[in-house]
Amino acid sequence: MSDPTDSGAAGPALAAERKAAWQDGLRAVSPGLLALAVWGLVTGVAMVKSGLTESAAAAMTLLVYAGSAQLTSLPLIAAGAPLWLIFAAGMIVNLRFVIFGAALHPYFRSMSWPKRLLMGYLSVDVAFVVFMPRFAEAPRQGTTTQRWFYLGAILSSWLVWQVSSLLGVALGSVVPTAWSLDFAATLALLAMMMPLANNRPILVSILAASVVALIAQPLPLRLGLIAAVVAGIVAGMWAEHVMIRERR
Repeated sequence: MSDPTDSGAAGPALAAERKAAWQDGLRAVSPGLLALAVWGLVTGVAMVKSGLTESAAAAMTLLVYAGSAQLTSLPLIAAGAPLWLIFAAGMIVNLRFVIFGAALHPYFRSMSWPKRLLMGYLSVDVAFVVFMPRFAEAPRQGTTTQRWFYLGAILSSWLVWQVSSLLGVALGSVVPTAWSLDFAATLALLAMMMPLANNRPILVSILAASVVALIAQPLPLRLGLIAAVVAGIVAGMWAEHVMIRERR
């Protein structure tokens, strides 16, 4: 992962800086890796239980790499929903990554677009959560330490997700439906997301999404979930706008 700012740095010193930053990134996300592994395992099982073949489920986890979008799309696939609705549901659930990408852009903008595309594919919520508080106020953006810290966080998360999800795919045909692993997935997701709830816009977003999800639960094809996501995003943006206006 080359860095234009490294041209004058000594080889051994640069390698040591990269290694230290990588290890820091791994340590920062390590508390959330167990929850991520549980979520991946349950997602792998859910893909097989929904009717996907093991090869299709393995391809989905490797290519899509988006647990919330995968779990959202599975009931729609099983119900024979139109393809446009499946794609729309996945895109809406993952709209948060547009916000993540905008926040991360200053740190990676000097990299080539294929590398930025790869970083975008590997990005995950828990890595963003540990990265931004650490480097949001940094005097320089796009340093070697920042990039390799993020790389250590996202690569370790990707590896844990793929191993656990593929294990879930392999076990999907033997895990009894009565075990109701959906509840375990919910707990794992909550454990990963709780660190995000640290300011007023996020809390408003959670409240709005929860209320809409409860009211819209009877809607068919999981449309209530999509409505809840949209409501959460709109409410969060409104709350952030109000908070910025109050600071002026």
